[in-house]
Amino acid sequence: MNKKKTEGSATHKMKSPSLNTQVAPLVREMIDKADALRVGVTKGPLGETLIDCGVDAVGGLEAGRRLSEICLGGLGVVSFETADTEDPWPFMVTVHTSQPVLACLGSQYAGWSLSGEDNGKKFNVLGSGPARAMGSSEKLFKELGYHDKAKTAALVIEADKAPPPALVEKVAEACGLAADKLTILYAPTSSLAGTVQIAARCLEVALHKAHELHFPLENIVDGMATVPVPPPTPGFIEAMGRTNDAIIYAGRAQLFVEGDADAAKKLAEALPSANSKDYGKPFAELFAAVKGDFYAIDPMLFSPAKVTVTSLKTGESFQSGSIDDAVLQRSFA
Repeated sequence: MNKKKTEGSATHKMKSPSLNTQVAPLVREMIDKADALRVGVTKGPLGETLIDCGVDAVGGLEAGRRLSEICLGGLGVVSFETADTEDPWPFMVTVHTSQPVLACLGSQYAGWSLSGEDNGKKFNVLGSGPARAMGSSEKLFKELGYHDKAKTAALVIEADKAPPPALVEKVAEACGLAADKLTILYAPTSSLAGTVQIAARCLEVALHKAHELHFPLENIVDGMATVPVPPPTPGFIEAMGRTNDAIIYAGRAQLFVEGDADAAKKLAEALPSANSKDYGKPFAELFAAVKGDFYAIDPMLFSPAKVTVTSLKTGESFQSGSIDDAVLQRSFA
């Protein structure tokens, strides 16, 4: 066998798929099943397709599951599982992708800062989903060496109303598309669908922290994560707190990596949220303590509670962190 062809991961050497082309059938299916999923589909004033997953529409867990797969650019599978029935919160959202870097950081990560005028008021949101890879100028895409080109684009925003035309126009222009080729899906965190899609970021959070720790992204080959389904709550701060707490205090992630086993061990030891100085209180309490200044919270807190990193070179697995049921109970109950 030719050694040169077997070194490294074949996945990394393959041509990357178009995220927006990959996700188009998922968007189409959500539109076709809108009534069953209890989502609202309308056309905006610029011809854009708007999918309401939890504002005026009821939405639900399944809408959130599908919304999560769209966030992953069609490269991930999101499912509902049952953990130990003795667990006080036994129902889980599980995420798996064979292209974790592209799916999580290139699509799911809410890295596109967007704003537009809405009746004289500022409308500010963070954009997720495959449209980022077409229109966002984030430095991350230069590092990934990826830019998508497609005939349509899908953007996901966490919002309690539809985006204003000014923002839609900016997104379409940045993507190099007419507005009628753009689909924007939206749901507030306080909705069932919004709760699921935020909780389903457990693997993405692990990837983002690995990136912050300067672990080589090209060495992350595969990954999966699971997190309890947080109970929704009407208030934005409480809803944001519960979705973060689900990951920080009860999220589990496993990464399969190339490279030296020592590097895999160091990553496993550094990844869990317990390494943060802000660990130990429900997120809503932390947020209140810093008077709503999100950036005053230690960024190292945003990671799963328990992590396993498996070295594909040696077959060794390294585990670190633990589940904190006490803090999760304070947050959820």
